[in-house]
Amino acid sequence: MKNFTLYLVILVFLFVSKVLGQETFESKASSIARKIERVTKEQKKILKEEVEAVNVQLSEGKITQEQADKRKKELAEARAVIIEEKVTLAQNELNDLVQQKVDGKIKEQDSSRIYMIRWERDKCNKDSIRGEKRTTSQFVFATGLNNMMIDGKLQDSNYSFIGSHFYEWGFTYNTRLMKNDNLLHAKYGLSLMYNNIRPTKNRSFVVDGDQTNLEINAVNLSESRFRNVYIVLPVHLEFDFTKPQVKDGKTYFRTHKSFRFGVGGYAGINVKSKQILKFEEEDLKYKTTIKGDYNVNNFIYGLSSYIGYRDISLYLKYDLNPLFKDNLVKENNISLGLRFDLN
Repeated sequence: MKNFTLYLVILVFLFVSKVLGQETFESKASSIARKIERVTKEQKKILKEEVEAVNVQLSEGKITQEQADKRKKELAEARAVIIEEKVTLAQNELNDLVQQKVDGKIKEQDSSRIYMIRWERDKCNKDSIRGEKRTTSQFVFATGLNNMMIDGKLQDSNYSFIGSHFYEWGFTYNTRLMKNDNLLHAKYGLSLMYNNIRPTKNRSFVVDGDQTNLEINAVNLSESRFRNVYIVLPVHLEFDFTKPQVKDGKTYFRTHKSFRFGVGGYAGINVKSKQILKFEEEDLKYKTTIKGDYNVNNFIYGLSSYIGYRDISLYLKYDLNPLFKDNLVKENNISLGLRFDLN
């Protein structure tokens, strides 16, 4: 994935800025993050309304169940494309922001201004009975290495270990489960998930009936990449070890200020599968993008877990159902990377 390193740099800048208290950079980056979250929420709302309209047609007998399922998948694919396009624009804004930071064009706020901001923030906290609201929301971004498993064995000989990546973005709600205890939280939301694998040994995927096989390509490939895009609903039980603060006899609950870990899973639908092949021939460069279902499962579900400190955590997810529906050899996707939960 070409932008893998860039995404990581952007997010590291955001994290470092937050730690160092660089208010100007953080506020601009947070604004862009909120824009991405807003786009996702808006498209989710529109998709929900469109699906409800399809359900009405189904209940009135105007369309069959098969037609309804097909229409819902088409609507989900269309919304995923819109999200991808709008998020790409926001990512470009992040790129420019990081470059301005590197070039020193973004100046720090003066100390008096920072002091006033912190004073106002502390004043608001004192006026609050319980600090943070019981339910908060975060923008989530995750990225890292992706591969396949067969019978518990990693297939790093079939797929490039370093070259195969995943990335995921979306938003979550975080609800404290107990009124007077900060340990247990329910974390749930909506994510757009990209899983990429790069076959090794000059191979690419070829469909043969209900089987999808890796076969040696007739030309020398400079790149062979297989991408699947999903809309998923992740749900986790999060253990947050942030200690509450007691001031003036009042207890203030906060989140994402200490160590935390989450266990749970996800379920969703496949909205796009495509294979990207690049090669050179007679000093000419070619790029071929082949879209299709490739016998990929229409649905995805799996287990996931993360452990980390404050906003950053180590993230592991594993698909319980195989990538391909009817292949004789069952391959399950596994991902390991970094996850950022940004308030």
